Amino acid sequence: MTADSPERTPLLWPDSDRTRELLAAARGGDEDAVAGLLDRHRDALCRLVRARMDRGIRRRVDASDVVQDVLLEASNRLPDYLDQPALPFHLWLRRLARDRLIDMYRRHRQAQRRSVDRERPLEGRVHADRSSFDLAVQLADAELTPAAASIRRELQLRFRDALEDLGDDDREILIMRHFEQLTNSEAAAVLELSPAATGMRHLRALRRLKTILQEPGTSQQ
Repeated sequence: MTADSPERTPLLWPDSDRTRELLAAARGGDEDAVAGLLDRHRDALCRLVRARMDRGIRRRVDASDVVQDVLLEASNRLPDYLDQPALPFHLWLRRLARDRLIDMYRRHRQAQRRSVDRERPLEGRVHADRSSFDLAVQLADAELTPAAASIRRELQLRFRDALEDLGDDDREILIMRHFEQLTNSEAAAVLELSPAATGMRHLRALRRLKTILQEPGTSQQ
């Protein structure tokens, strides 16, 4: 199986069959294929960036601007990727987006330190901020009654806060598997672990999350 043809779980990212066709055309010099390849991943990138932007950066930068920067970088670096596709295309885009967010986060922290009346510093890495996995947005349902919506919101807050109580590794594997909908093999490629080790990490993270959620008084705000 080649780097750009893994098994897909078709939720966050577009289906891989068409992606493979566009990649093949792009290798042949088809500029329309390049444009189509990047454009069909725009929405998925936007969802990913919105979920992982911490609130400090979100107040200053629109997610669509970040996505545009990532796609521009991808366009510039695409020839190198096509020569040596070490990762499936969507995982390569994901890495570019995450690197961009980490860079923005670092610059945001530096700006905070220089500000006399700065806000409370952000805690942890990009994915450690509460807004990194905004269940209120991901699970919103306009058809719910007010009472049902209130119950769902409470469960969302409990789950979100339980995620924050996990270690970075546990939280990251859960976000990758359950929000980003990466397969175990894809998560293994991102983490540079074997599929077996990745599966065990996922299982341990689920067990720890379940334990936290079962604790009395779990973060109800």
